[in-house]
Amino acid sequence: MKKNQFIWKHKHLIGLRDLSSQEIEHILDTAEGFEEISTRSVKKAPTLRGKVVVNLFFEDSTRTRNSFSLAANRLSADVIEFTQKSSSVSKGETLLDTARNLEAMGIDIVVIRHSAGGAPKFLSRNINACVINAGDGYCEHPTQGLLDAYTIRKIKGSLEGLKVGIVGDIAHSRVARSNIYALTKLGAEVILVGPPTLMPAKVEKLPVKVSYSLDDCLGELDVINMLRIQFERMGSNPFPSIKEYSHYFGLTVERMKKAKPDILVMHPGPINRGLEIESEVADGPNSVILQQVANGLAVRMAVMFLVNQGAAIKK
Repeated sequence: MKKNQFIWKHKHLIGLRDLSSQEIEHILDTAEGFEEISTRSVKKAPTLRGKVVVNLFFEDSTRTRNSFSLAANRLSADVIEFTQKSSSVSKGETLLDTARNLEAMGIDIVVIRHSAGGAPKFLSRNINACVINAGDGYCEHPTQGLLDAYTIRKIKGSLEGLKVGIVGDIAHSRVARSNIYALTKLGAEVILVGPPTLMPAKVEKLPVKVSYSLDDCLGELDVINMLRIQFERMGSNPFPSIKEYSHYFGLTVERMKKAKPDILVMHPGPINRGLEIESEVADGPNSVILQQVANGLAVRMAVMFLVNQGAAIKK
């Protein structure tokens, strides 16, 4: 099927696990079309004029929230910024009541980040607005998975046959899960790397390989995605010390000598410099971390455009 013959039919984007490779490719292709808007002197398109987008963030965020806000503005939508601390949630209001009250104001798209896994799916079943998952519990962060795939495809041309290492705190990472679903469906081989204590339960059921040594697999990787250690989600210490973790799994200048010359170095942010990655590597010639941030804007514009398109078809 040609790109221009594909019709997007989803009203929500909850995750990537249930999307087909064709649907993921369509999002990436759509993002390509939106990327040039950011290069214009007037960085606006009338695509979502008259629509209202609410950023419903129950967890702190800088990159994702700002990226969605800017993406909505670039598409000419009105944006409502919701913060838990300044809302009635602090007085005991439920997620559903909060969403329904916002919906009564005439919102069209809800972008939600929540610590509870399944919150976006719950919301999508109980309100009429489109729902986009900006991260839920340990489940998924679909737009991060999409922008990572977009970044790799843009530089490498295709993901087919590439070896991608995801390194670090896999157990607590919704980014890792969305990456696994997106990258494997697009033909990449994913290798999870980290200590056994940071691997997810039932990892053998995921379509991945597992390595407990970064040095053993680094030389074969085309892409390496370094994850942040999420100390705030850990109930106990998963490794003896920060120094020991960095020694075995940190991406250092010295360790990069074992990597392919054209390896792509990625990180979803925020970066713990000196822990999972040295500054010289994060800011070095192989790093595409800032490109990820830039590409996230086009991807989120594409997602908002497509769910709005899907909502129109559903009517």
